[in-house]
Amino acid sequence: MRTRLTDLAEQAGVSTATVSRVLNGKPGVSAQARQTVLTALDILGYERPEKLRMRSAGLVGLVVPELTNPVFPAFAQVIETMLSDRGYTPLLCTQSPGGTTEDQYVELLMDHGVDGIVFVSGLHADTAASKDRYHRLRGRGVPIVLVNGYAEGVDAPTVSTDDTAAMDQAFRHVYSLGHRSIGLALGPPRFVPSQRKRAAFTSLVEKHLGATDADAHVVSTLFTVEGGHAAATELFASGHTAVICGSDLMALGAVRAARTLGLRVPDDVSVVGFDDSPLIAFTDPPLTTVRQPVTAMGHAAVAALVAEISGSSATRAELLFHPELIVRGSTGSAPVPVPVPVPAPAVSMPDGVPAVS
Repeated sequence: MRTRLTDLAEQAGVSTATVSRVLNGKPGVSAQARQTVLTALDILGYERPEKLRMRSAGLVGLVVPELTNPVFPAFAQVIETMLSDRGYTPLLCTQSPGGTTEDQYVELLMDHGVDGIVFVSGLHADTAASKDRYHRLRGRGVPIVLVNGYAEGVDAPTVSTDDTAAMDQAFRHVYSLGHRSIGLALGPPRFVPSQRKRAAFTSLVEKHLGATDADAHVVSTLFTVEGGHAAATELFASGHTAVICGSDLMALGAVRAARTLGLRVPDDVSVVGFDDSPLIAFTDPPLTTVRQPVTAMGHAAVAALVAEISGSSATRAELLFHPELIVRGSTGSAPVPVPVPVPAPAVSMPDGVPAVS
């Protein structure tokens, strides 16, 4: 028993006393710690005590690209909670540069006999990546759900934010504030959300600004603070007074770029983000952003996966969730151009007559 408690405590990252309380059903343990211990039981292959056995309907993998962007932990929290409420044990797999890849995580999850996998903004959203990995999973009978990134031809339910609606809300907001030189800062163009936002932006620029060179108003970099800084620097330098960003992190980079250039937000330029990540309301200035309906999307993703696991086929039509514009302090009226003083015309005087000052 001591070895077993020690192994479980090490796997779960808690004390042996916490493990003992969970196994004996005693109070004084947080829900998160309790779930961590139960997950450790399943991973290490221990049989759950009888009174805990019925709480697990099985293991479900949750694969997210990384945790540095606050929106991904938000998705993970919602989905993990929903899975736990339905009796499933979630296994969170997060990626980092140079670390475990999505494919490696999938093999690990398969070794643990998961009942299904939820992919959040994974390779399914990358149009340059092969979709064979998902076809193989479906061929092995593994239910999967894709979040934010429709993959044509993949036999799986898909849950996404409506990027077209998000761009429409952001663009119309800054347009209503008088901005007529509007730029777009996006991540790599190979990703489905980037492509959809760019297409919507192009249509809006052509319709409302009469521009035929929409590409001149778009800069693609990375979905990071540094990427937003680089993109916004280029857009502000070319005279744009409002920049819409593909993520909140990019928007924070855009605010930093404005300050580096000596511009004030929102007096001189306006910045709009995307996601409404936790704590974004407390930035300086508080960020205007388009909120992803994370809770509703997480619930829909879990409901679809549970239906697939139980043998009921969920719809293959992409479920698009409507976002919400959250107006805060990073957007304001377009700056009024400062008139250039026109010099008074020179007064010609007859020869020999001095000018009177």
